Amino acid sequence: MNFTLQIRPISNDDIDDMREVYFDAIYSQGLSLYTKEQIKAWASLAWLPGVLDRPLKEGIGWLVCAENKVEAFAIRYPSNRLALLYCRGRSTRKGYATNLLFRVEMDAYNEGIKKIFTEASLFSYPLFLKSGWKKKYSEKILIAGVVFDRYRMEKSLNY
Repeated sequence: MNFTLQIRPISNDDIDDMREVYFDAIYSQGLSLYTKEQIKAWASLAWLPGVLDRPLKEGIGWLVCAENKVEAFAIRYPSNRLALLYCRGRSTRKGYATNLLFRVEMDAYNEGIKKIFTEASLFSYPLFLKSGWKKKYSEKILIAGVVFDRYRMEKSLNY
């Protein structure tokens, strides 16, 4: 099988593809960590006007394409916050998220940012810990009236 992998900066032309990856990531990987109600509420944010618009349009980041299809992406918005990191279910365990996370961290570092922040889901929490991020605190949030646990995290960029 001929397999072509590409990592490139995101553009406004990628917004619909990133929404699809976001939706797919939640539905394809969520049942092991979330209830059906949580998955439905969270995934619905992909298509609601205004919810993801600013990070997707104004954020800075990278995406992974395989065979010309977007498989994973990471976005900083604002510049010192990792706002979105998602990978399609079919593309998990291939190092895409790890590589994207490193690229985002290096971009921030190269821009003179000393510390980067994020809100990690149950999905991404282990990856962030493995990548040297520190948990600041746990919190509960509401999405469409449904309660979620997540982790406020940070990483000092000292490369």
